[in-house]
Amino acid sequence: MNSTNDAKEMISILEQSFDIKDFTTPKKNEISIVVDQNNVPTILTYLKDKGWKQLSLVTCIDWIEENKFELAYVLFNWTNGITFLVKTKIDRKNPEYISIIDIFPGARYYERDIHEFFGVKFEGNSDFEKPLFLELWDDKPPMRKDFDPLEYSKRKFPDRKYDVELSKNAVKEVIKEGEINERT
Repeated sequence: MNSTNDAKEMISILEQSFDIKDFTTPKKNEISIVVDQNNVPTILTYLKDKGWKQLSLVTCIDWIEENKFELAYVLFNWTNGITFLVKTKIDRKNPEYISIIDIFPGARYYERDIHEFFGVKFEGNSDFEKPLFLELWDDKPPMRKDFDPLEYSKRKFPDRKYDVELSKNAVKEVIKEGEINERT
């Protein structure tokens, strides 16, 4: 069986077994599914049993307009070369989720990273609150879209001068010269 057939078969099985809200194939050998948050541990266990044994990444995306965080789990299957992306959304006001360290022990550090930078608490991971990078951090998690780095810098380093207009003008000049576009 080739990887295309593997992907089609896996999508069919998942759609029959779970409430898959959406699925796409963004690239060859890549499957992306959006699922209800209650199904993630079961789906991850199922995929691991079917050969997706490498947890390549767990990350978080802040959808501030929706008041949601999206958790994305990236799995890789070394046998068929297919990458599986499992995504779910959780509440942003009370960001708590179930740890997956019982399924993928290496998730311990990804969950610590997500807690540190987004504030998501992972029930079942006793290490999630230990600082990984931001040892003396005492503010809102810095990757949240409502974190204001200029406000933080002015409060923490009041003696520094912050010429925001100079920075804005420098960016406008680079855009005008065509080195980057406005969406970059």
